Amino acid sequence: MTTTNTNATPAGSASPATQERTRPASGMQLRVLAGGSVGQFIEFYDFTLYGLSAVVLSQLFFPGASPLAGLLATFATFGVAFLVRPLGGLFFGSLGDKIGRRKVLYVTLLSIGAATALIGLLPTYATIGALAPLLLVLCRMVQGFSAGGESVGAPAFVFEHAPLSKRGFWLNITLAATALPSVFGGTLILILSQSMSSEAFMAWGWRVPFLLALPLAFFGLWIRSRTEESEAFKQILAKETAKEYSPVKEAFRENKVRMLQVIFVMGLTAMGFYFLSGYFVSYVQTTGHLSREQSLLANAAAMAFYALLLPLGGILGDKFGRKPMLIAGSLALAVLSVPCFMLVTSGSLPLAILGQLMFVVPMCIYGGGCYTFFVEIFTTRTRFTSAAVSYNVAYALFGGTAPFIGTALVAQSGIPAAPGYYMAAAAVIVLALLTLTKVPETHQRVH
Repeated sequence: MTTTNTNATPAGSASPATQERTRPASGMQLRVLAGGSVGQFIEFYDFTLYGLSAVVLSQLFFPGASPLAGLLATFATFGVAFLVRPLGGLFFGSLGDKIGRRKVLYVTLLSIGAATALIGLLPTYATIGALAPLLLVLCRMVQGFSAGGESVGAPAFVFEHAPLSKRGFWLNITLAATALPSVFGGTLILILSQSMSSEAFMAWGWRVPFLLALPLAFFGLWIRSRTEESEAFKQILAKETAKEYSPVKEAFRENKVRMLQVIFVMGLTAMGFYFLSGYFVSYVQTTGHLSREQSLLANAAAMAFYALLLPLGGILGDKFGRKPMLIAGSLALAVLSVPCFMLVTSGSLPLAILGQLMFVVPMCIYGGGCYTFFVEIFTTRTRFTSAAVSYNVAYALFGGTAPFIGTALVAQSGIPAAPGYYMAAAAVIVLALLTLTKVPETHQRVH
């Protein structure tokens, strides 16, 4: 008796896996990619703008302190947003796993845009005294709480729609959008500061980039309105609505070890990214003694290079796997961080640009693994919650504190490149974690 295998692939036809790899992306998939990228641009525009404007904000909101103390206070306020990010990740992650990624991403994008625009409307210390920095902190907390959902929800949404063989490429296109705000924001600030008097810029010119956040958010909402949930998530949602389901409880029950691994893996890229995007502009001015315009120019060049190079890291991650990219990137950061920071503070504009470009290369090698790894390691059922909590804890501990620690290290040690030693030490710790513990390879997992 002959039996027929109904699952067999007919002769001459491609397997389902091969078909999936060769099938062109649909219009829906491309809209999801666009919506995720725009959301990441807006989120990081709002966060990066604060770092780019740190010197100005320190003068307007913390004027009674010395320049150093004012800058430290400004960066401490920068870090406040990161302290509430894990709470936002927990809240929006749980909501996203229960009701859908798309609905949550509407709320996060609108609220972060509104909070940033409000910063542009705030009266300064000279007008309302101590209430001014208090309101600034409140706006930063709203930004951070919203970003706790947006920063993970958008990559998770893109990941679940991406072709299996191109997940790294698609995720890194989405994350490359996080570098463009520094180029856009830095260029905008440069144009404004050059086209008006210093008095006019300090009076109202600095507000313009912040006010642009709200129309940008509405543009992102329009793109997202033309997307829908992935089939994988729809299947999970259909199963879970029939019974009591707690994404938070399930995430911590199933993924404690994986979440800890993500905290360390993403902590290194968080530190490096916020040194690059939230610290270098002020660092080059105060420690490298270049002008604001020169600092903005150097950083814009580095962030544009990051945006171009990061998708290539994703392609390499799709070819060689996530873990080889993580190991190569952390090793390169351990070796190159100190020389890069020495160049950045050399006092020479060409060398400052070279130092930042050199720093971008190992960051993008590492990014070729980490930006897919942190969502790929979790299953669809608890992906948003698990990734949001671990990602945002990493960014709170290592990203939000990077500018403050960098400033404090230089002040205490008197060594201009001191933050580079801090970065190199963190890279060595993560390299040891990757090589000596059971961090899994997640490449092309299907779940």
